[in-house]
Amino acid sequence: MISAICSRTALRARSLERCASSVVELPKFDDFDVKNEPVLGYRAGSSERAELQSELERTAAVTEEVPIVIGDQNIKEGEPQYQVMPHDHGRKLAKYYYAGEKTIQKAIQVSVEAQRRWDRTPLEERVRVWHRAADLMAGEHRQRLNAATMLGQSKTAVQAEIDSAAELIDFIRFNVFFLKENAKYQPISEEPAVTRNSLRFRGLDGFIAAISPFNFTAIGGNLAYTPALMGNGVLWKPSDTALLSNWRIFNIMREAGVPAGVVNFVPADGPTFGRTITSSPFLAGVNFTGSVPTFNWLWNEVGKNLSRYRNYPRLIGECGGKNYHFVHPSADVQTVVTSTIRSAFEYCGQKCSACSRMYIPRSLYEPIKQGLLEERSKLKIGDPTDFKVFTGAVIDDKAFTRITTYIKNAKNNPKNKILGGGEFDGSKGYFVQPTIIETADPHDKLMIEEIFGPVLTIYVYGDKDLSKALDLVGTSTKFALTGAVYASDRKFLDTALEELKMTAGNFYINDKSTGSVVGQQPFGGGRMSGTNDKAGGPNYVMRWTTPQSIKETFVPLRDIDYPYMRD
Repeated sequence: MISAICSRTALRARSLERCASSVVELPKFDDFDVKNEPVLGYRAGSSERAELQSELERTAAVTEEVPIVIGDQNIKEGEPQYQVMPHDHGRKLAKYYYAGEKTIQKAIQVSVEAQRRWDRTPLEERVRVWHRAADLMAGEHRQRLNAATMLGQSKTAVQAEIDSAAELIDFIRFNVFFLKENAKYQPISEEPAVTRNSLRFRGLDGFIAAISPFNFTAIGGNLAYTPALMGNGVLWKPSDTALLSNWRIFNIMREAGVPAGVVNFVPADGPTFGRTITSSPFLAGVNFTGSVPTFNWLWNEVGKNLSRYRNYPRLIGECGGKNYHFVHPSADVQTVVTSTIRSAFEYCGQKCSACSRMYIPRSLYEPIKQGLLEERSKLKIGDPTDFKVFTGAVIDDKAFTRITTYIKNAKNNPKNKILGGGEFDGSKGYFVQPTIIETADPHDKLMIEEIFGPVLTIYVYGDKDLSKALDLVGTSTKFALTGAVYASDRKFLDTALEELKMTAGNFYINDKSTGSVVGQQPFGGGRMSGTNDKAGGPNYVMRWTTPQSIKETFVPLRDIDYPYMRD
């Protein structure tokens, strides 16, 4: 008996030695705390204001040339394109080039080859690169990012600081934190000296196409570099109208240590890019923020080509919204007014989450209307480099035409009434005055279609028709991104929380529909607002890995039969 016990003890000791020298190495991360990047104030006389003004002058003084970058090769082909300042569209900020089909195919090849090498880079090393990048963005490159965003996307200092500094840095830092936290989970190993179970993260076999929008510099960085963090190769198609700020990110990430070819910078004509990536057998995923029609087209093309792919491509999309503020008769009027002005008109309403429709009870209509009009009249619209300006210009001529068409139609519709604003001028910059419209029709296009501009439409409901008005929120439009309810009545808030459950991926109570913060309010919506993968939360990084389960056995298997067979 003692001999048998000694033998088992020896066997377990040998097994523990084998376990210690396992071929499977789990990642080892240094402990670190993660906090949201502070938003600087830019008060008069502050160092950050002086640094930003200096950088604005430097950036505005030149037209920076931006190449296509594939691996370590800079490419300039075809007719040059130009990014202009939306608030002064005669001034060229960046000169760039469109990649043709053959160049995009080359980028695919380079990306696929780089992915295989990059995926072998330990997670710990990737994490160190991302930490270096966040430090660079928070420090010496902060105002270069902000200046490019202000001039190229017509953002004010505070809107740029929130976006191209704080949120971008948060994405870099928090995604590393979420990766670390997710990696803590390992499968159960009931007898680790005998069998060890583990789980490791792998990149997707192929390439990821990251197609980013103009309205948030930070989204471009997140769409391109979160898949890269997880071991993927990426083709990044930046928006033409966010070209310079996205180029800044690309260069910072290279400086931090992202190897050539892992992320390829590929400005391109949209349809050409879309056709080329969806026809490649190596397409492993599309990371997209933009319009519903474009995402629908991409999804449809992927469906047509399923039989040619090596993987089922992952499709992640955020497609905007028709976001609402719903006001209950018990709401605080000043809170409603202040938060609605900010939500509807900051950055010209060009946020996916901007308040675009509003439901007001008849009993509060007059004080809310007067408050909105009074605050609207104070807003200064103009060059965003002027620190007194509330908001700049809309992004380009296409946006200007689309937005002003809605305003013109409203002026000609007897069911609609322009309460404030309604003016626009595109002669020097694409300026549209913040516009407030009242409609008698809750199903008017102003209440159901995404405008993506500084247009707020109000529908007034009878207090006795509260339930009917609440029902309109979820039944009158196909979007479900963000929404807010305002009330002090606790019973109503409980009801709204349930009744409006499917109307918004980000739901706010007595707060505006904009302003989600990485790590605090993971962002995304359902229905036609997108696939709701919650950027800024712990699940998002997992969308870009294909985990592998590994079982490693340390004790030789000798018997084919089972003990009961020998009884």
